[in-house]
Amino acid sequence: MTAHATATVSAQPLAEAAKATRDSRPLRLITCGSVDDGKSTLIGRLLWDTKAVKEDQAATLKRDSSGKQNDLGLPDFALLLDGLQAEREQGITIDVAYRYFSTDNRSFIVADTPGHEQYTRNMATGASTADLAVLLVDARAGLLEQTRRHATIASLMGIRQFVLAVNKIDLTDYDRAGFEHIVHEFKELALSLGVTQITAIPMSALKGENVVYDGRSAMPWYEGPTLVETLERATVRSSQAVGFRLPVQRVSRPGESFRGYQGTVAGGAVKPGDSVVILPSGTVANVKQIVTFDLVRNAAVAGDAITLVLDRQVDVSRGDMIASIDSQPQVGLAFDAQIVALQPDGIQPGKRYWLKSGSRRQRVSVQPVSQLDLKSSQWHHAEQLPMNAIGKVHLTFDEAAVFDAYELNRSTGAFILIDPDTNNTIAGGMISAKRADIGGIRQSDKRVILSLPADLADQLMSTEIFANRRDEAEVRRTSAGRAADLLSELD
Repeated sequence: MTAHATATVSAQPLAEAAKATRDSRPLRLITCGSVDDGKSTLIGRLLWDTKAVKEDQAATLKRDSSGKQNDLGLPDFALLLDGLQAEREQGITIDVAYRYFSTDNRSFIVADTPGHEQYTRNMATGASTADLAVLLVDARAGLLEQTRRHATIASLMGIRQFVLAVNKIDLTDYDRAGFEHIVHEFKELALSLGVTQITAIPMSALKGENVVYDGRSAMPWYEGPTLVETLERATVRSSQAVGFRLPVQRVSRPGESFRGYQGTVAGGAVKPGDSVVILPSGTVANVKQIVTFDLVRNAAVAGDAITLVLDRQVDVSRGDMIASIDSQPQVGLAFDAQIVALQPDGIQPGKRYWLKSGSRRQRVSVQPVSQLDLKSSQWHHAEQLPMNAIGKVHLTFDEAAVFDAYELNRSTGAFILIDPDTNNTIAGGMISAKRADIGGIRQSDKRVILSLPADLADQLMSTEIFANRRDEAEVRRTSAGRAADLLSELD
């Protein structure tokens, strides 16, 4: 396959996804890859060529670049991103830097993430909100272990649109064969990650070739899109993949006549009259009113901060979730997840951590299952996970937990693990898919734990089987539908 064919075919999924229309919302993207691959320089060039650098910034940049100009006499574009003194002194990126720029067709929010391995946690933070990843590769070095780590983390964070930016192509005399080799190698990695939307672009961030302006004069063999053209075609991740979700942050009681449940809508939409379920209790109610700080609304969508008023008195607390009754998240006592270890001690098997997701915080036991080998892209059995490791784990909760799969909803499918001894965030994680068990019956030492609706639990506890052994059972509540599944299991 020629380089021209490679670029055209790989760009096609992005073009089809755009459906000939421009998304009015800003596209959030990250630049990632190994250290010294040119991430900060690339974003600096984007800002410079799209005229996002104001006159005073340009003057400061030229002043700070004194003695650092390159052979072209251009300022050091990386200084537009590296704001920390340590970053400027060492010539590296440490923290995540967010910048805004726009073209005639679209606006963008770009995060410059660090390439050093010890700052992997910062890269994961930038990827958690991005719609697209620009993965930089030095044309001379090819794919490195940190390149693979960043690509893997980006895919785990739900990013499905990738731009493979083969940077510093000018330092290889615009070697077409070398570019094609890197593209082929990355596609094999992407296949193992389930990523198919890839646009490969040979570029020189320093010279600005194929960034905002095309580089055909230097690379006549490449006829694909520039980076900006590709970004303009990309799609914004939808927040409507699941039904209505409202993690309750606060119960509002300004007076005896008003009770509202406050939070930010994490998915879907809601309007007065809709039926909702409160989880994990499984209580059902209808939406009576939607209130914001200054008016009563007739609808609310993802991202809106609202106060929800229900048509009846129900037991709702901070950390509960109000969801659409016909599209509910998963409720269970055990889930499978993938995590990125962020602290030197890594993940210790069997240790109990705090798990925080939205406004809910719960005790959880974490059991590592496997770790990803970044060189072979294979999963291997693991009993513990060291710092920066990407692993699969089994989560076991003391009380019912509520999640969506991360693929369906980033807000309700993501979590962090907190060390109870130090209060450090020791891992970031994503719920893989369905819960790991039914959540209805489980054995704990010599006790039987049931998850049932309250009325059904009372009926069961009054039967002859349980009448004389009430102290040996712990009763939990769940939705009626899941209780029906439980009874079928008992049959």
